Order: sequence, then structure tokens, then C-alpha cells
Amino acid sequence: MEVRELTCIGCPLGCQLTVTMGENEIKVEGNTCPRGEAYAKKEVTNPTRIVTSTVRVEGGTIERVSVKTASDIPKGSIFECMKEIHAAKVKAPVHIGDVILADCAGTGVAVVAGKNVEQA
Repeated sequence: MEVRELTCIGCPLGCQLTVTMGENEIKVEGNTCPRGEAYAKKEVTNPTRIVTSTVRVEGGTIERVSVKTASDIPKGSIFECMKEIHAAKVKAPVHIGDVILADCAGTGVAVVAGKNVEQA
């Protein structure tokens, strides 16, 4: 059996979780709500993250626009996703929610703008 200690990020309480993994079961202790159990099970079996960064803007009032993945992506895809975000550039104007990359790193998840940028 493997035991992992985690801090839950499912709600503001930040419960200290103990996750015990057996051959066919995962036991979670320390959570005060159901979100803690769901978070712990996902974190030990298939960890995912939201990625935030910036992308270059051509012809805008500012040089970079904040972006984020539209949903979480597999943790193992973060570096490839960041490589694609770093290489991307967009022309002004940019609006919140505009799709900057449709399928980042083959995850099926879009990268979207988090800020409005007007033309210069």
C-alpha cells in the first residue's frame, strides 16, 4: 500500500488529506466535504492543472495578453502546452474568451484570452 499526504484545494478549508492506495481501492481520510475525496482520488490517479500565461500581441495597446486553458489539462502535458503558448502571437484587438489556441498540446483543450486588448 502507498500512502500520500495532500492538502485539498477543493474549497477554502484546505483540509489535510491522507490517501491510502491499495490494489483496487483508494481510501481518503481527513476531508470535511465530498469535494475533498473527489480531489484526492483524481490527484493520485490522473492529476490535472489549469495553465495560465501570456501571449504576445501585435498592434495592441499592450504587448502581452493574459491567457489560460479553458479547462484543466493532464499534468504531464504542461511543458508542451507552455511551449505552444510561448510560440503563439495574436493580432489586436483581443477580447476576453477569444480562442488563442484551439487544441493546446493535443489535449483537446483551448487556450483563451483573459483580458481585452484594443488596437493601438
